[in-house]
Amino acid sequence: MEIKKSPKADLGEWRGVFLLIGLIIALGLTVGAFLWTQKEVVYEDNREAAPIVEQEEIPITREEIKPPVQQQQKVEIKVFNDILDVVTNDTKVETEMSFDDFGDGSDVNYEYAIVEDEEEIVDDAPLIKAEVMPTFQGGDLNDFRAWVQKQLRYPQIALENNITGRVTLQFVIEKDGRLTGIKVIQSPDSSLSEEAIRVVQSSPKWTPGKQRNQPVRVSFTLPVMFQLRN
Repeated sequence: MEIKKSPKADLGEWRGVFLLIGLIIALGLTVGAFLWTQKEVVYEDNREAAPIVEQEEIPITREEIKPPVQQQQKVEIKVFNDILDVVTNDTKVETEMSFDDFGDGSDVNYEYAIVEDEEEIVDDAPLIKAEVMPTFQGGDLNDFRAWVQKQLRYPQIALENNITGRVTLQFVIEKDGRLTGIKVIQSPDSSLSEEAIRVVQSSPKWTPGKQRNQPVRVSFTLPVMFQLRN
């Protein structure tokens, strides 16, 4: 069986045309690829720029410390060789000086300073023990203590509170027999102290003590007893 072919259906004639069209398309694509570029994307930064603060540069200076200038001291050395002559002990030395120039000293006036007698310094501090002790109405300290005990009046406040005890006083017999410088050394209560001082202050004058036949101040310590009797 013979196969018949239509001439219109034969594609071999169009092979060259298709090849030429393919080459043109390929060339166009290649040229288009080279000519095509990406669009540039621009980003705007809206942030405000920080102000630039200009700092003043302070130059650092250093003061150069100059070493102290040492002044040269001049040392002068005097040589006495031209003035002094060194000799041995055996050499006799002659001099033109004569001892007659000094004289015998009879015409010299001597002045002597006259020192006056210094005043005797008297220590007025009270004595505890004197050559002659002060006396009270011809008696001693015990007689004065007995006189004080008789003059006492028991304070009412001490009596109500049953306060008893011993008050120790110290006083000074002056050169004129007065009694001064009364102070309390020991006491159980202020009311008893005040009464003891009151009585001692009312004491008559004493006969003052003596030291080297001169009146002196003498210190005494006196205990005064306060007792309640049933």
